[in-house]
Amino acid sequence: MERIAAVDADGHITESQAQLKPYFDDYVDARGAWSTNRPFYPVDNWDRALADTLGDRAGTAQEWLDAMDRGGMEYAFLYPTSGLGIGWIREPDWATALCRAYNNFVSEEFLKVSPRLRAVCLIPMQDPAEAVKELRRAVTELHFNGVMLPANGLRLPLGHPQFHEVYAEAERLDCFVAVHATVRGPQSFGGDHFDKFIEVHTLSHPLAQMISLTGWIFEGVPEKFPRLRTGFMESGCSWVPYWLNRMDEEYEKRAPEAPLLTKKPSEYVRGQNIFFHGEADEALLPEAMRWLGTGNVFYASDFPHWDHSYPHNIDEFHEMDALTPEEKRALLRDNCLRMYGLLAPV
Repeated sequence: MERIAAVDADGHITESQAQLKPYFDDYVDARGAWSTNRPFYPVDNWDRALADTLGDRAGTAQEWLDAMDRGGMEYAFLYPTSGLGIGWIREPDWATALCRAYNNFVSEEFLKVSPRLRAVCLIPMQDPAEAVKELRRAVTELHFNGVMLPANGLRLPLGHPQFHEVYAEAERLDCFVAVHATVRGPQSFGGDHFDKFIEVHTLSHPLAQMISLTGWIFEGVPEKFPRLRTGFMESGCSWVPYWLNRMDEEYEKRAPEAPLLTKKPSEYVRGQNIFFHGEADEALLPEAMRWLGTGNVFYASDFPHWDHSYPHNIDEFHEMDALTPEEKRALLRDNCLRMYGLLAPV
């Protein structure tokens, strides 16, 4: 088949504090001063890159464009790296200032450089009213295509009604909402029992996404906001049929505890506006993709993080005999564009 120009639903900028410093608005904290010498995010000191033997860096637009050319990629939708830990910040005013600075930085140094570079913004969910304001600014003034929510770190689960005003605004703006996990805070996904990164990282993303999806569905987010497009990033998709079957069973017995729902949890997900990352090394990916719906699984590079396999993972999908040409095109390109609102719904 003809080679498909892939679209990356989830690549990462390796932003530094030095890059963000010039982009802060005039920010004065409650102590009357602000020092950029403080660490912007909580630091956990895991040896992610295995003594710098794994991964790459992509802190500039040119580094990203060069990487895209190596894989024949059409567009890339970019996420932060340090900013994945935005949920662990406790000071709402600092979270607000940091989100604004990050969004200003990405707008100036990526979005304005090339139309091939797209991005999701950060918003301070620690203060939902400020989150709504920053979401509106990022989408309408800075031209972001989506918003990232942290799967772990916040004091309340993402489905909590306190956050529903944010989702109402995202739906009004036709803005994609991405849920992304991080290794930070292993106690939030059961990883605090372990002392090795291999164990903690194995647990982190899928378990954090299971937790997020549970609250998202049972608190009625897709029922209240049926046009909202949501993605659960970087955790694969093979776990989803199992987890939805479990949620269906719970709902069958305890529906009064999820009063907003009008149908089974799986019915909100299959073939609807909720998307999941398909990874090339998932043995059950074809079956999971067909169970969820061909239009609900997307490709992501995770470049340049320590565990990425780009551009080889694009080749793996092209060579995957278990997927039809139509399924490959949906996964590698069309689903991502539809998810971010750049392609009309089927």
